[in-house]
Amino acid sequence: MQKELSILKKDFLDHKEDFIAWFHEVFTLHHMFMAAGVLMAVIIYYIIYRLVRKGIHKVDQQKLSDERKHLLMRLARYIFYFAVIVHVLGMFGIKFSAIWGAAGIAGVAIGFAAQTSVSNLISGIFIVSEKSIKLGDTIIINGVTGVVDAISLLSVRVHTYDNQMVRIPNSSIINSILTNNTYNSYRRFMVNVSVAYECDLAFALETLKKAPALCPTARTDPAPNAWIESFGESGINLVLVIWFNNPDFVTVKNETFIAIKKVFDQAKIEIPYSKIVVHNA
Repeated sequence: MQKELSILKKDFLDHKEDFIAWFHEVFTLHHMFMAAGVLMAVIIYYIIYRLVRKGIHKVDQQKLSDERKHLLMRLARYIFYFAVIVHVLGMFGIKFSAIWGAAGIAGVAIGFAAQTSVSNLISGIFIVSEKSIKLGDTIIINGVTGVVDAISLLSVRVHTYDNQMVRIPNSSIINSILTNNTYNSYRRFMVNVSVAYECDLAFALETLKKAPALCPTARTDPAPNAWIESFGESGINLVLVIWFNNPDFVTVKNETFIAIKKVFDQAKIEIPYSKIVVHNA
């Protein structure tokens, strides 16, 4: 028993000496200064990060919407993390160039894989700065029509009129033609109407101009208008233009068709349509 205790005591002293040696090797004055420098750098970066967030938050709502503030704060957070990592690694003598060089082919592959994300990130910054879209806007991009639900640094998420979620990469928005139907507070609605060749064309045009007065949701400024468009195969094509506020699209569309039918019926103007005439032999 005494022998076992002596062995355990000897092992403990040996490990104690090893631990003390390791402690003195790790916790040198140089390492303590390095740790203090790392901590100080993180604190400074964090203070700058908080000041940037506070500055973004104080920007007036009219100059910077809430969703754009959220995006800029997220971008500031990413930059903060990246700056801290690069600075800390640099203090320990680790350079990013050495990391990529050591990665070799894997680093090249990762670089190509990250290229799309970087492109979307940069495109997201342009979208935020351009202010071309905002939450709730109805946009058309690459044949997709939807209402904007979220704007992030990598993509824009919309829901279509049949309630399907569509994620659109920011680079696609920057590189394609974007139509924002609700960017302005109002827009116009155009209706093509045909009248028979036998009809008095001037009378038909004046009758068509009476239709907007029967549409309560139509705007009077800009004023509605109508004109002769072209000669068609079965009639003369007229165009009626009505301006409306964006939320009233469906209502003004229904009112317009009802009004056109009503004024034409009252004036006994026929809208041409395909007919099949059968004669008895």
